[in-house]
Formats: sequence, C-alpha cells, structure tokens
Amino acid sequence: MAEAEAALIEHYPRLVRLAYLALPATTGRHRRVLIAHGVAQRSLRVVLTSQGGEGPYAQLRREVLRQALAQGRQSGRVRSALTVAGLPQVVGVRLHPQAGGSAELALDRALATLPGAARAAYALLGVEGLDEQAARDVLAAAGATDPRGAVRAAVDIESDHHLLAAGEFDPCMVHVRPTDLLRRRQRAKAGLAGLAAVAVGAVLLVVSTSGGSPEPYGAAGSPDAAAAVAKALDPDALVQARPQAWTTTARLDFTAWPARGNRATDRTLLTRALAVWANPAASVQVNATPGTPRTAPVQPPQLLYAGDVDSATVVIFYDGLRLVRYAQARGGGGGVAALDFAQVADADLTTAAAVVIDRVDGNTRFLTAPWIAGAETRDLLRPEQPGAALRVAADGTTDPVRMPGAGSAAGTCGTDWPVLQLRTSTRIVEKRSLLLTDLGDISPVHLTFTPPPVPGVDARAPREATGAQALVSWAHSACRLGELRGQGVRSVNDWEFAHTVLPESAGSAAWTCDRADTWRGPGRATVQFVPPGVAAGAPGTPAGQQVDGSACSRFGQQVMAGVMWQSPAGNWYLLAAGSRDVVSISASGFTAGASGRFLAVPAPRGTRATLSARLRSGATLHPLSGD
Repeated sequence: MAEAEAALIEHYPRLVRLAYLALPATTGRHRRVLIAHGVAQRSLRVVLTSQGGEGPYAQLRREVLRQALAQGRQSGRVRSALTVAGLPQVVGVRLHPQAGGSAELALDRALATLPGAARAAYALLGVEGLDEQAARDVLAAAGATDPRGAVRAAVDIESDHHLLAAGEFDPCMVHVRPTDLLRRRQRAKAGLAGLAAVAVGAVLLVVSTSGGSPEPYGAAGSPDAAAAVAKALDPDALVQARPQAWTTTARLDFTAWPARGNRATDRTLLTRALAVWANPAASVQVNATPGTPRTAPVQPPQLLYAGDVDSATVVIFYDGLRLVRYAQARGGGGGVAALDFAQVADADLTTAAAVVIDRVDGNTRFLTAPWIAGAETRDLLRPEQPGAALRVAADGTTDPVRMPGAGSAAGTCGTDWPVLQLRTSTRIVEKRSLLLTDLGDISPVHLTFTPPPVPGVDARAPREATGAQALVSWAHSACRLGELRGQGVRSVNDWEFAHTVLPESAGSAAWTCDRADTWRGPGRATVQFVPPGVAAGAPGTPAGQQVDGSACSRFGQQVMAGVMWQSPAGNWYLLAAGSRDVVSISASGFTAGASGRFLAVPAPRGTRATLSARLRSGATLHPLSGD
C-alpha cells in the first residue's frame, strides 16, 4: 500500500497529464481537468486491490488509461453520472490549463480529431517516452480495442512530442476564472460566492493565477502520506549503502554507491539540502533534464555525496529514478544555491560509473563509482593519441577535466573533445574500460561502438568504444555530440553499418549511424558518409537524420543512406549503402539499381534521386529524412 501511494504522489503530474490527454476532446477543459484528477486519484484504490505482477507505477498508469478510455466509450447522461462521482469539487471558479503558443494550439487541434485510444498512444509515446510496441502493450492492457491502429494514428501526427511538456497540456498547473457572478449571487445568497475548494486527495491541485508564480509542490492529504513526507525530509532517515556493498551485490548501479565526502555526516547541511529540494525558494537556480519531474522526495532518498568541492559545497541524492544535486557557496555564505535534477532510471555498471559533481572555469570534476579502479582522459578527435592519467581522490572525485568545446565559439567543436576513460575494478566479474563524455547534464554520456557486419556472423551488439577501430570511427562523429547538450542523453552508439569499396579504385568508405538514446526514451539517429582521405577528427558527410524514432536501435536494426560523391579524378557518382539485411537498392528519378548492399553509378552533379532498398524479408526500406 505504501509503495502504491508513494508512486502516485511521485508521478501524480504525469498520471494526470496522461488522463487529460486521453479523455474525450469534446469535454470542456474545466471538466477535463477535474475528471483527470479524479481518475488519477481513483486509480490508487483499484491498484491497492489488484493482484497484478507489475510495479506500482505501471499498474497506476494502466488504470488511469483504462478509466480515461472508458469515459470516451460513454455518452451523454450516462457519462455525466459516471464522472460526477468522486470528482474534486470546485465552487465559484472555472479551471483551465495555461494557454500555449501556435504550435501547442495546432497540436491540440490535431489531437482533438483522434479517438481516445490514439490520443492515449500519443501521450504514451511523448509523455512516457515508450516505443511503439510498448505503447501498444499498455493500451491493450488498458482495454483499447485497436492498440495497433491507435499507435499508427498517433505516429502520423506531424508534431514534436516535446510540446506535451507545455502548460497547454498540464492539468496540474491551471488558471482560475470566475463563473457567471450575477447568476451565482442570485442562486447562492448565503455568501458562498468566491469560494474555491479543490479536493485532490493525495496531492493538492497547484493553482496558477495570471501574473502570479505557482508554488512548485503541493501538500499530502492523508496522515500516513504526511508522515511519509516528513520522514523523506529527515536527514537521519537517509539511505546509505555499506562502503563495500558493491563487492557483494549483483546489482551494480547507484544503489551500491556508499555515501562519500567530507560532510556526509553534516546534519545541518543535509537538512538544508533536503528542504531546498522539497521547496526551493525563488532565488534557487533549478535545472532539470527534459522530462524529469522536479517533485519533492516521497521517501528517504539515498545519500551519494556531501562535501566541499572547489568553491562549492555539493550534496548528491538518488531516489531510485533521479539524481538530485544541491550546491551552495562553500561555507554557506553568499552566492546563489542551485538544484539540478536528472533521470537515471535503470542505470547500470556503465551509466552509473560517474556523475558530474562540479563545473567551474570550463572544467568538470566527476565523482566516480566505487567499482572504478582507474581513470584517464583522452582527446576523441585524436584517436592515435594515448590517454593521460587522471588522479582520483580517495573519496572518488577526479581532478578537473576540460569540458568539450570550452572556450570555443557557440555551435563549434573546438580543437579537442576531452572524454573520460574509466577502468573497472578487478574485484568485479565484468571488467572493462569505458568512455564517458560531459554533455551538460549531471549524468555523463556513455559512448559505445558497433563494428561493421561480418559475413556469416550474427548482428553485433554495441561494445565499449575504447578499441582502435572504435576510436577512429568516433573521431569523425565527436563534433556532432555538441548538438545533444542538455538533452538528457543516456548513451550514444556509433554503428558502422557498412564499409564499401569506391569506384575508380579510390579506396573504401565507412557509413555510420550514431544513435543517441535519452533516459526518458526517445532518441535521435544521424547517418554520415566518411570517404577515404578525411582527416582524423573531421566530421563525415551528413546523409540523413531521424528525431524521436527507432532508427539504428535494437528496434530499428536496418538502415540505408545515399550521397553524391566526387572521385579524385573529378567524376560524380551516386552512392548508397545499406545494413546487413539489404538485398538490393534502386533509385527512381534517376534510373539505377544494384543487387546487394551497395550502389555506385555515375551521375551528373546535383542529381536528386529517390532511393529505396529491399530487405531480405521483402519489406521496403527508405533513407532517413535528413531533416
């Protein structure tokens, strides 16, 4: 019961947003706000009596969608009777989410044309960050009649999923307007005019008035929930792993990190950090990776670090889903406090290998995991250059590492791309060396590499990007990492999906697809062509891009791309290459075709051909759009 209530409190804004988006578009916004809150609150009662094997949040999400979709299947008087019972009651005011811009309005209108299941699918893809298969599974469990068709309709909406984070679709942040005051005065002479009572059960509804600043957190309703919140802010209740826990567990993630730092026992500091997390003042600089909730802790978090670093005092917490970093001026005097949130759900040995503890003067200090035995820095633009030893203090903090692009003009790569190379301890079975890069979030990004396919060998999985072949390939992709700053990226895999021989004995070229996956789910794929003679560290020729799709992931294992290429002799060719299951490539608008995975035909400069490929399964494959 406590886990389900904690999950509801923690994820309440997401659940209410899901309900709001899935409810019938014909329902007025005021009633949709109330129904969405009612649905989210009633889901707890159903989950408490269920025997499902899913986690509490998955059960709550399924129940919220089931109720919201059921609303759409009712009509008229029947639906009114169903939705009145148990709703938060509001007297004297009308509620509606904040108005968005033209893009949000266009998306709202597009969603209004879809059936409820398709709107729910769009929310699962956007708010939850699920892939298409996972969205279909959730919809099926929630009772949708055609999950596949609903997801297909949602995918066809040409809009950015990130718009769902806007206030236009947030029923937890609302504007308040009066109803018909004269009519209400006539009907209620007892003096109830102007009273607005919003009962939201576990969490108070956050109300924003025009020109005002909303308080970021509500209050718990039940005594048990209030006690849980008080305990979550008690420094004596903080979870702390044993110093050697990582040597005896099969779960190497943040749960195995001990509490470190010279102020890990400073109760005054920890109390202040927890209080600021729960209710930051207006002067606190609050940052969060996209999609990361900024909610207060609902149970005692785990303490990872508390100590003085450079000119700051830093505290880092982990609550099972997020890293939360609190920073203040060293000694507590002067300066502005900062609070940073980052998603790290399902972190593992590599993605929990380090966190950013401090940035100052273009340098980054990292806090390494207890299973890290050694550290180096290397320049990703110079693959032939060996790494340089990096000192790691006894508490796991590293010496400063130059931030990639520091001192360079905005939008440029600069002359180097420093990365962190870590070596895991021999005390764990899975010994490895791994690369991490700082892209502006608390959690550094894990870099991996997938080599080209080998005939007769099954498709290869991503591996650590520390080998010679991986470093040479990454040298041509490093500069594009800057486009991912601050996006909550978990890992980037550089996949060399084809290596082809060029016409006129001009050597061989590499075709790569760099797949960036975020902690919240969506990712981005970028294809490039790297001909021979390109200097180490120079980027290849862009050949396509997909945003928020599955290309070049384990759910999109086939890719094809084409470019126009000029030979050393000055002749122009149309080139195309595909991944391992491509059996033929053709070009329309310019009659050409080839069996196999590679196409190379003479073509006039500026030729614009439409490429397609046929897979071994008979399916058709098109290049990424390049948008």
